Amino acid sequence: MAKLKSLEARHFRIPLDAPASDSTHGVMTSFELNTVRVSDADGQEGVGYTYTTGRNGGAIHQILANELPDIVIGAECDLIEAIWQKVWWALHYGGRGGPTVLALSALDMALWDLKAKRASLPLYRLLGGFDAKVPCYAGGIDLDLSVKDLLAQTDANLKKGFRAIKTKVGRERLQEDVERIRAMRRHLGDDFPLMVDANMKWSADEAIRRARALRDFDLVWLEEPTIPDDVAGHVRILRDGGLPIATGENFRTLWEFQQMISAGGVTYPEPDVTNCGGITVFMKVAHLAEAFNLPVTSHGAHDVTVHLLAACPNRSFLEAHGFGINDYIVDRLPIVDGKAIASERPGHGVAFDWQRLARLTV
Repeated sequence: MAKLKSLEARHFRIPLDAPASDSTHGVMTSFELNTVRVSDADGQEGVGYTYTTGRNGGAIHQILANELPDIVIGAECDLIEAIWQKVWWALHYGGRGGPTVLALSALDMALWDLKAKRASLPLYRLLGGFDAKVPCYAGGIDLDLSVKDLLAQTDANLKKGFRAIKTKVGRERLQEDVERIRAMRRHLGDDFPLMVDANMKWSADEAIRRARALRDFDLVWLEEPTIPDDVAGHVRILRDGGLPIATGENFRTLWEFQQMISAGGVTYPEPDVTNCGGITVFMKVAHLAEAFNLPVTSHGAHDVTVHLLAACPNRSFLEAHGFGINDYIVDRLPIVDGKAIASERPGHGVAFDWQRLARLTV
């Protein structure tokens, strides 16, 4: 068994091609990217990453660079569950969420990349394998776009091969949300998969009111209608609002998913591999959802997550996220006729252009 020999952490600030906006984070012009590279005694390397909407990347870097090496160097690199548990409990008192879990998520991703490379397998096959072609939607961060610009963005996404689209809701006036979604539905047609995302904007009562106003547009789901902590509120929204609910991108543990799923507050559990605890936890959430006969979706990091959903028989849609790293990786994720295709290269297939990233170092 090869042992982990080194761990290298880096921290970057990535400019967005155009400002992005939602109901909670406001206008964003850049995002932070935290990367970690691990290598074993045989010289094989695995890469992982996480990201933020602009804050706390420094705290994540501190944990990756200064806390984790003492905990994991020398461990048997194939024993990922053992390493995960060791890190979790070593950092538990000051962790259990926040930057600690984002750092653990990046490390875990790197370990799975390394393990798949050591096995000479693409990650989705190592994880069990189901179907390399995963239904995919374009996740717009577009709350402040005019209707005209929203439809222009939609046409651009259609040209890129997307056959499902998500747009933001949460404008101050309900009628503004209704007008925007009505325009999208008319533009796309009756049968086109359309989702909406409120980014935790509303109380449970307001979410029910808004969901009822949007339910005639045949939406696949309403995402994050209220704060992730309000389990009872999600149950009410799903029961009384008349729309399926997706949530989970802001959950940081398996147990948060267990509580929401068991309570009946979610239709589409939505883990993000970069903040839920990594690939190890993402797959546990997917299997938990399957046990409840629920479809699983995803948030963020589509370049890696395509492999995870490609190993899940209960997958629904992969999100192609607005915080993309296309300009800083060697090969972009191919999207053909609405499906993202997991690569057959060993590992997760994401190779960073480190030279180009270097000028964006924080």
